[in-house]
Amino acid sequence: MTNKILKKYAPLAAIALLFLLLLALRNSAFLNETEVEGAGRPILIQGPMPIEAEKFAQKLEKVKVEKSGNFVFYKGKLNNYPVIVAKTGKGMENTAAATAVAIEKYNPIAIINQGTSGGHDPKLHVFDIVLGKSTTNIGSLKTESKNESEGMDPTQWIPMDLMASEGSGSDPNAEKIRYYEGDKDLLAAANAVKDTYTKGKVVEGTIGSADVWNNEVDRIKWFHTNYGTSVEEMEGAAAAQMAKAYDVPFLGIRVLSNNKTNGDKYNPDTAAANQEYVYEVVKKYISTIQSK
Repeated sequence: MTNKILKKYAPLAAIALLFLLLLALRNSAFLNETEVEGAGRPILIQGPMPIEAEKFAQKLEKVKVEKSGNFVFYKGKLNNYPVIVAKTGKGMENTAAATAVAIEKYNPIAIINQGTSGGHDPKLHVFDIVLGKSTTNIGSLKTESKNESEGMDPTQWIPMDLMASEGSGSDPNAEKIRYYEGDKDLLAAANAVKDTYTKGKVVEGTIGSADVWNNEVDRIKWFHTNYGTSVEEMEGAAAAQMAKAYDVPFLGIRVLSNNKTNGDKYNPDTAAANQEYVYEVVKKYISTIQSK
């Protein structure tokens, strides 16, 4: 009876064993493929608007598009290394949310926030690029205490450091400017390739960010004097704050698209020029990662 049962079920056992072997081989191949594709944590490149993100995304290979809320992530390869371009949308809230989503979802090894900006330094001109040795929020301010009919004086407003205290806004420790320092390795990569950029100067400076578009030259000069800002935009400090919270290396790279302090008019071609330069920065940074 036992021999009959064995003969009857032997083919089924053989099929089951073959299936298990095929499954094991498939899983092994999948793991090897995953190890190759995930050989490095991706570099995240951010741009607020399509004009500031899509030129870079077009340079990637094997691109897959993923969306989360209003944010678009172009996942691809550059020199066989994973790079993600994020179209964050304009403004501090959009950028903070897009940065947090990307960090949680993709675990980037570094973040570069790039795009256009308005000049604060009269020595800088359209097509010049500022590397964010520091980035700061120029919209986080506390006004003087004044009663009705006593007017207002923006020149007397003081900064609020949102990262300094979990207490109320009356904490004196929070009444200072918060500067987010650019990562030294990203800065080194950016400086190493600055000679490849021929459309303007590449300098280190301070990038100011806020959900405010400053067109008053005296106000711009006030920030330049009191905060040391080279340019202003509407995203970088929010990304830097999230990167700081998650301990991810960060650098802002901004090209001047206009400068009211010296009369330089807006030029939309600066967005593409900046992405060309950032492309060289990323290639250099990848080479430093791969050499470690």
